[in-house]
Amino acid sequence: MANPDPLYLGLLGTAESFRTSTPPNIKLCIQCLQGVLNCKPPPRIEARTNLQLGTVLMNFSDNPDLARHHLEQAWSISTRDPSLDDVKFESVSTLAEAMVKQQGDFANACSYLNRALQMSQDSHYWHCRLLFQLAQLYINQKDLASACHLLDTGCTFCHRIQSSHTELLFLLSKGMVLLLQHNSQDTSVVMSACGRMITAYNGSAESKGMLKAFFLTLQVTHYLSCGMTKSVKPLLRQLQDCIQTLTTQEDTSLLFNPTGQTNEVFEWMPKEHLCILVYLVSVYHAVQAGQIDKAQTYSEKALTQIQGLKSLDDSPLLTSFQMMLLENIIMCHISTGDKVTAIRKIAQLKFICLQDSRLYQCHRSQLHTLLGLYSMAMNSMENAISQFQTALSSCTDSHFWSFINLNLGIVYARTNRHNEFMQLLEHIHPHRVPPESYSLKAAAAYVNALQRFFQSQYTDAKLFLQEALKLANTEDLHKLTSCGLVLLGQIFLHLSRSNEVLDMVNPAMQLAQKIPEVNIQLWGTALLRDLYRVCGNFAGEAQEAHIHQTLTNSLLANHYQALELPEHSLISWLGEMSQGVEFSSGIHQAHAHQNGAATSSTAALPMQGTSAQNNGAVLHNLNSYL
Repeated sequence: MANPDPLYLGLLGTAESFRTSTPPNIKLCIQCLQGVLNCKPPPRIEARTNLQLGTVLMNFSDNPDLARHHLEQAWSISTRDPSLDDVKFESVSTLAEAMVKQQGDFANACSYLNRALQMSQDSHYWHCRLLFQLAQLYINQKDLASACHLLDTGCTFCHRIQSSHTELLFLLSKGMVLLLQHNSQDTSVVMSACGRMITAYNGSAESKGMLKAFFLTLQVTHYLSCGMTKSVKPLLRQLQDCIQTLTTQEDTSLLFNPTGQTNEVFEWMPKEHLCILVYLVSVYHAVQAGQIDKAQTYSEKALTQIQGLKSLDDSPLLTSFQMMLLENIIMCHISTGDKVTAIRKIAQLKFICLQDSRLYQCHRSQLHTLLGLYSMAMNSMENAISQFQTALSSCTDSHFWSFINLNLGIVYARTNRHNEFMQLLEHIHPHRVPPESYSLKAAAAYVNALQRFFQSQYTDAKLFLQEALKLANTEDLHKLTSCGLVLLGQIFLHLSRSNEVLDMVNPAMQLAQKIPEVNIQLWGTALLRDLYRVCGNFAGEAQEAHIHQTLTNSLLANHYQALELPEHSLISWLGEMSQGVEFSSGIHQAHAHQNGAATSSTAALPMQGTSAQNNGAVLHNLNSYL
């Protein structure tokens, strides 16, 4: 064996043919790669073979320790040979990914990436890629300050090497992290700088369009997280037009640049995912604006696209999109009184979450909040309280934390738990919720008005309602507007100001029917029935009583049907991981028919255009939708 290279090459070629065959024969692929190592090849071949073997084992086997061993071998061997920089940095990147994905070992993953960053200054592409990867790990660990510091480092590095495209990606990523921190002042500074740089950018039309899509997505997300449903409309239209232009352009996918330069090598998100993204933000907007039919239409289209893409690409980002779409659909079904579909979708959501403990931890608060909202709709107030308290115990977002407390406040108000409400008051007063959020401030004013109404403090209730209606009308928060108007009509009826009741209830009913929001319609018809009875309008009373009874019968039929479902028992499930397999068979069938599965995080940083895996998701906030 004087010249062993042909043997190695033959085994490597055979391994690759087994890996890419249809279906892949991973067992024989692994045996061929192990055969190469058994031949004691030179270090350069040994390093590359360990990298290949570790990657295959990570992706296709249940032996994470062996995968980690081969990746560590590749890293160790390549650090001794300057000509193996590509193996060195790819092995450490894959090793860090394996440590997190299979073993949850964030500390060692970060340690390896930090060591690699010290060695990668002269390899521009790898230095940027490792910065993005490490920043993503910090985001996943909620260490946003460290993530911001790394992204700043990336901006400085790219400015020095004159890579404006990647510098913009680092800066936009920093803006995204600042949004997660709800740091409005710094976000405004960063986004203004991004806007100027994108305008001046002279790269390809496609890369400029992708940067603009990233920029507009952050702006739209920020406005929606603040409940600025009306103000966001022009930006949402720009984003929709931008993504439509990008997806209709001729595909000139970004390719890896072997020279090690970074110009236009990274992208934030694949084009196919952008199509789903624009549906997702449109769904968020429709739900906040009280356009339930539109939200459901967009959701079904997006889920259909996800189902198609999942057969080709089991990306964690697609699962993140799927989870957020399901969360919004569930709220739509609760609003329209379809509790049967709502609890089935919640069970589907839970099934996906429990496939991965990290995924469950990420979505735990949203899942229990949805169970709380369902429990409220089913008039199971004790269960609602337990679910909201469970959701609060795992919530890390200040906006969503306020949203959960506001719904808990509604339960306390409706069940006349005055002491518990007063203990909660410091968290749900309009002046104590996040000041940048129109929707939370309007909702807080409404919840306080509701509590004052149940305490017969009508003057205070009216003052809170005036504040709620002013904020809701400013930003087209139609559900809050209709709730506020009906409650104000109820107060006027108690005060015997009959003439003013109709002025409140009629526009509220028009909005409720347009949404459609069945519970507000039920409340409004009961109010009109009582008003006509007081006024002696017996024909009007009979008409509203008939409408009220029809709505009641429909809701009760759905209510009793939901009670009979095995999924209904979820209202008493408080997150024990050992529970929740009781309907896994049926849920799996529904899940396979509708969408896919996988993992989620909080934010997606850019990735290399053709080969890097995305290990994150877009900004995640359940809408403040009381």
